[in-house]
Amino acid sequence: MSLFLEDVCLPLAHFDLQVSAQAEGPVIGVFGPSGAGKTSLLDTIAGLRVPVRGRIRMGGVVLEDRASGIHVPARDRHIGYVPQENALFPHMTVLQNVRYGAGHAPIERVVEVLEIGHLLSRRVGALSGGEQKRVALARALVTSPRLLLLDEPLAGLDRPLHQRITAYLQRVRDELRVPMLYVTHDAAELFAIAEETLVLERGTIVAAGKTAEVLGAAGYGTKR
Repeated sequence: MSLFLEDVCLPLAHFDLQVSAQAEGPVIGVFGPSGAGKTSLLDTIAGLRVPVRGRIRMGGVVLEDRASGIHVPARDRHIGYVPQENALFPHMTVLQNVRYGAGHAPIERVVEVLEIGHLLSRRVGALSGGEQKRVALARALVTSPRLLLLDEPLAGLDRPLHQRITAYLQRVRDELRVPMLYVTHDAAELFAIAEETLVLERGTIVAAGKTAEVLGAAGYGTKR
């Protein structure tokens, strides 16, 4: 997956998101402290927020080009988005959540990879934090997205659950072959899953390249 961000500008409360970058790979990390603008960047790529200028291209498809007046609506971008809070419907079963928005698309392979078959009849409120993460992933994946946006997917989970969910994400990467843009402020997560990483500080990308090189240069060590 190739992602091109050209002079993308979105005014935020305390600074402007101003991004130009090119990244390639099955998983691209977006690393930075809380409040750096990482979620706003995902929202802009997803089409949920419209920049005041700039161009966004995914592969050969232009999603945003303010100079030409191009804005592909979020629903037409074929992008799956898993927000930090999961945003599942508590009154629905797992199966109903997974099928939401998927129409008649087959779900069996996604259910198998994420190992949620035994959860399909349960209500979301009866699930653990790790189970809810897997259901949120499944709901995004069954729409057959061209790109999956993950906003702090391991936030709030303890270390053993970190490792389990990371293993599921690696299966999504390797078996389902869905490209991912992975947002986190935990360097260890990106060493485990992302080949390329963009480092974001106060709305600006200050480093980009191979994860080990970029985060190693920033003092985060080598892969653990």
